[in-house]
Amino acid sequence: MNLTPLTRRRLASFRANKRGFWSLRIFCVLLVLSLLAELIANDKPLLLGYDNQVFMPILFRYSETAFGGVLHSEAAYRDPEVKALIEARHGWMLWPPVPFSYDTIDWQINEPVPSPPSARHWLGTDNVARDVMARIIYGFRLSVLFGLALTILSSVVGIGVGAVQGFFGGWVDLIGQRLVEIWAGMPVLFLLIILASLVQTSVFMLLGLLLLFSWMQLVAVVRAEFLRTRNFDYVQASRSLGVSNFDIMRQDVLPNAMVAALTFLPFILTGSITTLTSLDFLGFGLPTGSPSLGELLAQGKSNLQAPWLGLSGFFTLLIMLTLLIFIGEAVRDAFDPRRSVVSVDAP
Repeated sequence: MNLTPLTRRRLASFRANKRGFWSLRIFCVLLVLSLLAELIANDKPLLLGYDNQVFMPILFRYSETAFGGVLHSEAAYRDPEVKALIEARHGWMLWPPVPFSYDTIDWQINEPVPSPPSARHWLGTDNVARDVMARIIYGFRLSVLFGLALTILSSVVGIGVGAVQGFFGGWVDLIGQRLVEIWAGMPVLFLLIILASLVQTSVFMLLGLLLLFSWMQLVAVVRAEFLRTRNFDYVQASRSLGVSNFDIMRQDVLPNAMVAALTFLPFILTGSITTLTSLDFLGFGLPTGSPSLGELLAQGKSNLQAPWLGLSGFFTLLIMLTLLIFIGEAVRDAFDPRRSVVSVDAP
């Protein structure tokens, strides 16, 4: 792929920022591992051998009758009776490294919950005997994917509103700015808590509620770029040639505004994850039972005698947000025209 000299210079500047470059690598590794959460933490075997046949419970549902049982529901592979049925035919099971899912309750635990870290539960269990490590893996994935979805949707809306205001100016810009200022002046957290308490929350419902207020972060940046660029000579030339306003905005002005918008995206992602965690901590976020980092922090607050709960959630958020901040700083520096790097054409 042929890259322009400007793009090559920006990539070189990003690589030159070792902290941001390695943060991106580490974050990508953690994200990929979380996307493979079902292969790392699951209460179903990856592979199962029974009666000279190989089964894949992680992909397919098998009833207990397939292994000589009497129930037609899906087999509970951690049940001692099901294990005995499989072993009776010289069967075997290959378990993932963490043999628990985020919602698996360990009924065989022999101590009060929350239980401390052990060889069975590496980071202990929460107050309902669920494995903390499994909930962190799934919670990391849910937080990042939720934050990415909210960042993309809010960026689309915010860029669109800022582009319309800045390109047309005049009364459109004046009225738009007053409406944005009124909307931005509302107590966002209180309104989110009220709305979340009135409806049955789900991932998509919560995403829509947060989108109502998160789109304003890019409006001012994009508006300023469109106001600055709309009177440039090449924009006026496009108008003289009869190019439509939409095409001028998309082809001539938006690329300049995107440079400023891209530098804000990692920080918007960080804010989205923090907002989700805050709502979960207060009990107005994701549905009960979801693998939530905020809910894990709330359990740590309620169970001070079990410090592994709060510390696990705290260090997970600390690592996640620190990596994103370092990546954001590196992206910002790469797009900063005032910074110079060694020429990428140098031998």
